[in-house]
Amino acid sequence: MKNSFWSGLRNEDWMATIMGLLMVAAVIAVPAWIPKFPKTLATADAWLSVGGLFVVTATFSALGIKAMGDRLRGFVPAFAAIFVMSALCQYVSMLPAIKTAGLESVFFSVILGLLIRNTVGLPRWLMPAVRSEYYIKMGLILLGTSVLFGEILKAGALGMLQAVVVVFTVWYFTFWLGRKLKLDSEMGIMLASAVSICGVSAAIATCGAIKGDNRKLSFVVSIVLVVAIPMMYIMPLVAKWIGLSQEVAGAWLGGTIDTTGAVVAAGKFLGETAETYSVIIKSSQNVLLGIAAFIISIYWSLRGTNQAERPTAGVIWERFPKFVVGFVAASLVFSFLMPLQQAQALGSLAKGLREALFSLAFVCIGLETDFRHLFKRENRNNIVTFLVAQGFNIVVTLVMAYLLFGLLAG
Repeated sequence: MKNSFWSGLRNEDWMATIMGLLMVAAVIAVPAWIPKFPKTLATADAWLSVGGLFVVTATFSALGIKAMGDRLRGFVPAFAAIFVMSALCQYVSMLPAIKTAGLESVFFSVILGLLIRNTVGLPRWLMPAVRSEYYIKMGLILLGTSVLFGEILKAGALGMLQAVVVVFTVWYFTFWLGRKLKLDSEMGIMLASAVSICGVSAAIATCGAIKGDNRKLSFVVSIVLVVAIPMMYIMPLVAKWIGLSQEVAGAWLGGTIDTTGAVVAAGKFLGETAETYSVIIKSSQNVLLGIAAFIISIYWSLRGTNQAERPTAGVIWERFPKFVVGFVAASLVFSFLMPLQQAQALGSLAKGLREALFSLAFVCIGLETDFRHLFKRENRNNIVTFLVAQGFNIVVTLVMAYLLFGLLAG
């Protein structure tokens, strides 16, 4: 029984959650030991701070990797290389000319990863540390330290309403469109879930619920990552151009961009309020992932297939994104179990770790994205379905975000 319990925790979702919560505990217990990324690299203390960030992020990341049963021999040098790239991008973003231009470190992180992947390719020795979702999930738990629970309640109810309406509408439209374009049911369901719920995580959960083809899953994951990157840059610009408030813009970004990392990056371009709302909305949609997997399991069973996983309460919990629990737990602790000033000070320390993890993740997003695989002839209708559905999603979510966070909340 004990071994069975432990084996159930040895996956990326659980380990990211556990390590993220341990990092929150470290911020609370030993704040003097938590480094921040320096504003300049001209002093010895600054380099010590960068080294400290490497030690902290590498230690907790490696603990999770080891607990999952993976080898650390290949992970440590690969992590060190990606950390150097991410730190370089953070430093470049702090240069006066770059700050004036308004370019964040996320821009340089993704571009650097893309350049490497689509020119020389992803080096095999880097692969053990290319884990964007792992770093993002740990970072999101740390983000919970800077989100007051009152803000979650304020935006969460409206966010859940937006999520339910958008997910149902966009999922049905995407699946209907896939049938019109003669996509097979497996591809149609995975695309519908990816567009409407939460991108990569939803596609993976859906594939598991229907015991789908991993080659189809690979295509869905690839197109989600490729499309999320331009959306990450274009949508904040459009939001500014049409004059959306940060609350509306954040709700729009969180409801449409299909990867958690890209949502965070896009929100950061607009400001802290937009980043917070985008993550809250994204988390609201993530909450629906387990429910969606449950419903899809029932649907697949009713189709007469014998391969679908039995829809039980255990299936819901298995598909539920555990990092959402960690995010809320961190927010509860910092909202209700410590004075406001202490929470703000410790939240600032946690933000330094969060930024380091996000920068790592953004480099990895670029390294994971290969443009060449997507544009094969047999994938034409799949690509058309995804792009049209994503356009529909953008419009529907904008309307809902404006009604709920612009008119109703305002």
